Amino acid sequence: MAMPPSPPKTPLYRCHDLLVAHKDALFTHLANRWRDLFNPDYEVLLYDLTSTYFESTPDFPEGDKRRFGYSRDKRSDCVQIVIALVLTTEGFPLAYQVMPGNTIDNQTLRDFLTHIEKQYGKAKRLWLMDRGIPTEEVLAEMRASQPPASYLVGTPKGRLTQYEERLLEQPWQQVRPGVTVKLVADEGETYVPARSEDRVHKERAMRRRLRRYLKALQKLRLERKRPLTRDNLLKAPGAAAQAAGHDAKHITLTLPAEGQPVTPDTFRYQINRPRLRQARRREGRYLLRTNLTGTDPGAIWERYLQLVQVEEAFRTLKGDLGIRPIYHQLETRLEAHILVSFLAFALHTTLRARLRELAPGLTPRAVFEKMATLQMIDVVFPTGDDRRLTLPRYTHPSAEVQLLPDRLKLTLPPQPRPHLSAGDIPCGVL
Repeated sequence: MAMPPSPPKTPLYRCHDLLVAHKDALFTHLANRWRDLFNPDYEVLLYDLTSTYFESTPDFPEGDKRRFGYSRDKRSDCVQIVIALVLTTEGFPLAYQVMPGNTIDNQTLRDFLTHIEKQYGKAKRLWLMDRGIPTEEVLAEMRASQPPASYLVGTPKGRLTQYEERLLEQPWQQVRPGVTVKLVADEGETYVPARSEDRVHKERAMRRRLRRYLKALQKLRLERKRPLTRDNLLKAPGAAAQAAGHDAKHITLTLPAEGQPVTPDTFRYQINRPRLRQARRREGRYLLRTNLTGTDPGAIWERYLQLVQVEEAFRTLKGDLGIRPIYHQLETRLEAHILVSFLAFALHTTLRARLRELAPGLTPRAVFEKMATLQMIDVVFPTGDDRRLTLPRYTHPSAEVQLLPDRLKLTLPPQPRPHLSAGDIPCGVL
């Protein structure tokens, strides 16, 4: 059966091939405009990564960025790309990079530091990052750079072990309701252990999954009328362990060797109690690390919370702005699609900043929903000389909708001028 012909490539579609070359110039222009409009803080930058997947056959040319890798969308069955993003604390995007889907987080920061310095010049910046992004080598390079680059980064809680004795000597300081912190200085760096009561309750609720895992294991050890085979046993704890999440690491399993029957002697489990006690001691704990000195620990904690801006940016791109699905087959057009998505996000962020100033309490989503009631239509009339008269018109806004452009100090454009053209009236046109 013959396939239908491919639709013609429109000029607008082909413009994708020209966009990416202007990416840096576009973001430099936007940064200058935002400086004039909102005067954002460009000295504190947020850095994080996400991924987006493709439901397509991974038959791509060598060197293509669509690869299998760690999927933040829980779609490890699909190829993906990794997107690294830099934002200001107000949420304005300054730069992004598209990377191969198998890129490891801690391999990205060094190149991005160089990229920002090249595009926006040298400056004494503070970088906020989550754990797993910087390596010890890159942090050392940041401390040694001229001017020195400051950083505030989340650190694995396992590093608390080497400071536990010193921490016992210090009292907790409350920085906000339900959050207390301590401060430890060590060789030009400052470590800030923080404890959140909300996080304690959340982790204890999550630990209830461990009880369900233990009950599942206990049930597997009970005698049955129909003996459990080794193959079925290997599958059963895997499903229960997956449900338990990270807490499954507190249980040590002894499984029967190949050919052995499943009995209480060959299949056993044991709770790693020292490890579990340590996990309970660290419930609700965060460990922050910075090379800022003489800084109030409460200010450090408040700074770190600004990382939620990046998470919100990724949710907006994947939700309201619909970065997926991506149908492009050529890698250059794929990257152009990402660029168009980020330009849409730049407009979204600009609107949010305007709303913050002129209409507090309103969100971009609420504005989109109300403005969607404005529709553009073509009213077409035939003429006596086989031509047609087209009157483009947008619908008149209701009083409620008109409040939005009024609050934002915007004026709707005049109705477009009518025009004459040759040809029949197309179906479905008024």
